[in-house]
Amino acid sequence: MRLGINLGYWGAGMDADNLAVAQEADRLGYDVCWAAEAYGSDAPTVLAWVAAQTERIDVGSAILQIPARQPAMTAMTAATLDSLTKGRFRLGLGVSGPQVSEGWYGVKFDKPLARTREYVEIVRKAMTRERLSYEGEHWTLPLPGGPGKPLKLTVHPEREHIPLYIAAIGPKNLEQTGEIADGALLIFPAAEHLEATALTHIRAGREKAGLTMEGFDVCPTVPLALGEDVNALADMFRPYTALYVGGMGSRKQNFYNQLAQRMGYEKEAAEIQDKYLGGDKNGAAEAVPHSLIDSTTLLGPVARIADGMRAYAEAGVTTLTLAPAGFTLDERIAALRAGTEAVELAGLA
Repeated sequence: MRLGINLGYWGAGMDADNLAVAQEADRLGYDVCWAAEAYGSDAPTVLAWVAAQTERIDVGSAILQIPARQPAMTAMTAATLDSLTKGRFRLGLGVSGPQVSEGWYGVKFDKPLARTREYVEIVRKAMTRERLSYEGEHWTLPLPGGPGKPLKLTVHPEREHIPLYIAAIGPKNLEQTGEIADGALLIFPAAEHLEATALTHIRAGREKAGLTMEGFDVCPTVPLALGEDVNALADMFRPYTALYVGGMGSRKQNFYNQLAQRMGYEKEAAEIQDKYLGGDKNGAAEAVPHSLIDSTTLLGPVARIADGMRAYAEAGVTTLTLAPAGFTLDERIAALRAGTEAVELAGLA
């Protein structure tokens, strides 16, 4: 099982620390460094900055938001980053959510699966450097009846095939991801529920495409915190879990809340959401069950973290992306080093 890191969003006052974390991960032999975007920092700029100051670690977008860019622009960005990094770029895509898509980008959040499929098809076709033409429900290239003509990408990426990942949570999205992508970016993964909540759907998509799970990258992001007091460490992630389960989306469209329900937390997920949307964020954080946090993070001393890593590997994870937590840079670096020590202790290196 390979290890990655997720730097999250940029511009939160820890940018210099994030670069130091990425450089240490590069030195320690981590496989990939992911960066996120929502409605603040954009991922490509951050990834270019990190790649310029590291040597071997891959850089990946987790995610480039589909409503933010035309698919041909995403192909241009991917080709450019792959060329600049000498083949170290991984393209992660996702539809974001209705609030961001419609509120920030002015793009209707409708038919997300069909949009994703067409988007991936256009990106892949553009990356072949053949002249680009496409007729779909959501995109038509060139536009009919106008001066447009089929063009081809002029940038030469380092590789013929850039790995393409999709961030997926719901069963239908996971199935389609298995069918059309090279990997899945997962969030809030519990090892004991991974087969039911994710892998069974991904596998169905692979089978639909006539493929096996061989070579498909199952890549969840898991927060990691090093220390002896597991309860205190878990409390660090209460606001984070409450934000996603309670407030990341509307009452009817919160994919993370639905995931918590599928893991058996129907009553708790409803309570967290009621309190969060009602303005009681502290109450929402207090309502998060310890077991939900503990099963979706890696907490404690190195030996306990190693046990958790072993469980993820046995569940089918191929790249475990860590989000090393801490109040200082030294604590985050210590957590990062604990990750490499734990994966070796677990016999997974």
